[in-house]
Amino acid sequence: MIWAAIVSLTVAPLSTARAAETLVGVFAHDVTFIGDVIGVGSAGREGGEDLQIGLRSDRIEALSLIGRPQAHGLVSVNSDGTSNFVAAGLSWPIALPGQFYFRPGLGLAYTDGEAGLPAVNAPGLAPPEIQRRLKLYRSRIDFGSHLLFQPELSIGRVLSPRWSAELTYLHLSNGQVFAHGKNQGLDDAGLRLIYKLGSIR
Repeated sequence: MIWAAIVSLTVAPLSTARAAETLVGVFAHDVTFIGDVIGVGSAGREGGEDLQIGLRSDRIEALSLIGRPQAHGLVSVNSDGTSNFVAAGLSWPIALPGQFYFRPGLGLAYTDGEAGLPAVNAPGLAPPEIQRRLKLYRSRIDFGSHLLFQPELSIGRVLSPRWSAELTYLHLSNGQVFAHGKNQGLDDAGLRLIYKLGSIR
């Protein structure tokens, strides 16, 4: 399966990689303005902010055929207690002029959010149950699957030998691969601070 191949590409090289950077970020949760521009679905139903904490590896020499990416793992916790997630994947820092860089990435995520909200129009529902389901529909994302793709894009700047900052857009979606039907997706946008671990080279 596709997701099994991505997992093997991500996890296998980590046996020889070591943590090189730690990251912490604050993100607006379930934003809609990015999806409106690029045509990627976003539910716009959940609120709050996401606190993200994670690690990145050194660049992985064993994956030189695909550009020596860095592996990442992160945990994201929502301030409103709705859709939290963990994610792991690969990203590729690409140097730009003036200490800037571009970083595309792709991973897999697992969310504790909703994945299969009950139908509001099911026959025989009592009015209180209809209202309960309507409230869920209006206030929660229906991911369709707990296992999701996690593409992301960042523009970063090196601030010092230890510190960098990144503006990041992150998307969660089942891509109609892990499930069929509901695929409302999540868009996060925010700022990460990156701290380089170990000796400075």
